[in-house]
Amino acid sequence: MRYIIVGTGAVGGAIGGRLAEAGHDVVLVARGAQYEALRTHGLRLITPDGPRTHPLPVVDRPDALDLTPDDVLVLAVKTQDSVAALDAWSDRPVAGGGTAGERLPLICAQNGVEGERLALRRFRRVYGMCVWLPATFVRPGEVSAAGTPLTGILHLGRYPTGTDATAELIAADLEKSKLLAPVVPDVMRWKYGKLLSNLANAVEAVTGPLTGDAAPLVERALAEGRAVLEAAGIDAVGQEEQTKARGGRMRFEPLDGSPRGAGSSWQSLTRGTGTIEADYLNGEIVLLGRQQGVPTPVNAALQRAANAFARERREPGSMSVAELTALIDAAS
Repeated sequence: MRYIIVGTGAVGGAIGGRLAEAGHDVVLVARGAQYEALRTHGLRLITPDGPRTHPLPVVDRPDALDLTPDDVLVLAVKTQDSVAALDAWSDRPVAGGGTAGERLPLICAQNGVEGERLALRRFRRVYGMCVWLPATFVRPGEVSAAGTPLTGILHLGRYPTGTDATAELIAADLEKSKLLAPVVPDVMRWKYGKLLSNLANAVEAVTGPLTGDAAPLVERALAEGRAVLEAAGIDAVGQEEQTKARGGRMRFEPLDGSPRGAGSSWQSLTRGTGTIEADYLNGEIVLLGRQQGVPTPVNAALQRAANAFARERREPGSMSVAELTALIDAAS
């Protein structure tokens, strides 16, 4: 199989780099400065094993690549960029007839739970992936991933439920690439568990590295999340099961010369992209709360604050926990 990484940022770069390192065919998809750096210098992946540079094929648009029936699309863009990417790739012809949306498997290697829904409107064969992979976009063309001995743990399954032979083949390729990929029939249960942990992303993005001062605020956001999922009848993997699944297989090691690892929302602010995924993390809880009649003032306020930081391109971590808490309390 050939893996087409749609969105070669931190997660896409780490997955693509590890797959290439293990000898698998990989094509990277990127735009702007990232595309130019990858095309000119290759993908530089820094891990506890040391830095490696992978001179991989890279394209900046779907029509620059001829698709084959053996291709697998890995959607690794942020959820807010999914529709444009899915629309661009789903209608592309595949050798032998048909389109990518009709014939090719697409993996949503994303936070949140909306990407799979968006994908299934356009692709017949959609797979969810719960991404536990600490990675950082360092600069154009360079990604660091601090996990060892495994780079990441990526629960994988068909969307909305089930498994199949394709998932098993993909998992086998990933597991040759220092990426554990348990194939599970209930992948969205894992992704909802990850969603709860990602509710802290907005707090980190706005106030900086999470400390004891932020714990009460994070717990309030989590309490709302758990209440909403319970009201909606949605099962989510708990912390104990997540810890057992990791089983000490992945620890974090500092990387010489690389910046401090931080969550994906922090990285969006650092890069000044003008967007952030809060609408699909805290905003998912707000949406479910409105559907179920469960108040979610903390997550609504976090969603607004994170979006304001992104829109105004404010410095990540430039608001104190006390200021954010006061802002939330005033809105509650």
